Amino acid sequence: MTRTEYDVIVVGFGAAGAAAAIEAADRGARVLVLDRGYGGGATALSGGIIYAGGGTQEQLDGGYTDTLDSLRAYLKQEVGDAVTDETLDRFCAQSPELITWLKEQGVEFRGGPVSSYKTSYPTDEHYLYYSGNEKAHPYKLAAQPAPRGHRVLAPGMSSGKVLFERMSASARAKGVEVVPLARVHGLLTHDGRVTGVRYRAMALDHPNARRHALLTKATAKLGTWMPALVEGPVAKAERLWADAAKEGEAHAPAVILAAGGFIHNREWVQVHAPKFTKISPLGTAGDDGTGIALGLDAGGMTDKMGNVTAWRFLAPPSALLEGLTVGADGRRIANEDLYGATHGNVMMREFGGAGWAIYDAQTWRKVKKQIRTQTQVFQRLQLIYLFTVGHRKSRSIDGLARKNGIDPAGLRHTVDAYRQGLADGTGDPACKDPDLCAPMATGPFYSINISAASSMFYPIPGLTLGGLVVDDRTGEVVHRDGGTVPGLYAAGRNAVGICSNSYVSGLSLSDCIFSGRRAGADAATKVCRS
Repeated sequence: MTRTEYDVIVVGFGAAGAAAAIEAADRGARVLVLDRGYGGGATALSGGIIYAGGGTQEQLDGGYTDTLDSLRAYLKQEVGDAVTDETLDRFCAQSPELITWLKEQGVEFRGGPVSSYKTSYPTDEHYLYYSGNEKAHPYKLAAQPAPRGHRVLAPGMSSGKVLFERMSASARAKGVEVVPLARVHGLLTHDGRVTGVRYRAMALDHPNARRHALLTKATAKLGTWMPALVEGPVAKAERLWADAAKEGEAHAPAVILAAGGFIHNREWVQVHAPKFTKISPLGTAGDDGTGIALGLDAGGMTDKMGNVTAWRFLAPPSALLEGLTVGADGRRIANEDLYGATHGNVMMREFGGAGWAIYDAQTWRKVKKQIRTQTQVFQRLQLIYLFTVGHRKSRSIDGLARKNGIDPAGLRHTVDAYRQGLADGTGDPACKDPDLCAPMATGPFYSINISAASSMFYPIPGLTLGGLVVDDRTGEVVHRDGGTVPGLYAAGRNAVGICSNSYVSGLSLSDCIFSGRRAGADAATKVCRS
């Protein structure tokens, strides 16, 4: 059994782990990172959006004015009681500097004009956009909208990968030691203080390593969106690791847990968020709650464990927002221009995860015309499904309701109320942006099943937002009996943070970096000072 000595040990090497490692190393700490994969975690598979505002250089370059007060007023609506007001104030105050800090690590961004249409993810023409609910009712009533989604400069869906590669390179250049394929299964303690970790790891020069790497690479992206399709290869990679892994031990006076959420722990999801069992797990196999469990074993406690973000993005194309979304009883779910996870949360919690989007003929044609200019390749793959076998059609609203099993009277009432609002000038009863209110007047009418269990080709992906309770000032894990667990920190989705009540694109990555830096700085300062 090997034994090594460090100042700070980080468990997990995604955005939170990398930020913690960089910050600790910058303060002179000897840092060891242990990652169960090859590094990157869910960060490397993400769209690489960083939520930031209050006057970043990219906002200024695009000609947009944003203030810290506007940023905070908007985020307060999303964050709620997830963190203290003081922590939210600090997060907002540090927001412009967050982008600057990432640039110092080699991450590139670009300002410029924002797309003229609403989208869940921009094309390569745009790297700054409205990534949340900034322009939607009721959020726009409390805060001046501004584009705050900063996409890492990279083509297609590689922005998350590039973000992690730059952060990883920076950490290694600062002397951080990274051990991949290492799974921490226990914390070492002495007199109630965490002093290190026990783990198992497969050496990269082991005969099984090459096959393991090939299987992991081949299944990573597909496994994020359709995990059922790669169960066999994933199980084979697991056996290769188990046959080769050896026991290891490392000591440090500070351990930072940054190992992701628990969406792949189906038992925990069933216990904490049973309404979300039908969504598609978004993340890696490492998002199984191991980091949270380690913190609980050390005396920590959890909160917000029932909060899961479920992403039912309708756009792009933006014309897909011009329809009406309804439940099985025909009631309107919510204004369709809400961010996809916000709309999805209402559908999952209040409509049993079942819903349909309804369109008239004019809007259906408009959607098709927008595909070429508003979508990325990965988005077009889902649209192929929707425009072939993934929709239903009828000459009447009542006929469409019957084809989908929607209550005809309920749907008719919703459509009539919507039409009446547009006709008499009072507007959409759900307060959708007037520019996105199509007349819903002429047939044939079309429907898309947006339910959680609608199709494996049109899944609702999601991830968990709750985790270990931490001291808002330091990132130390709070002990269930009072105080904190000496020597133990948590960051990212291992911990309750800025996005633990509500998710918008980029907010989790921003929180990972914010909380990772906080934990790394505090741990290194205390260790190096002593």
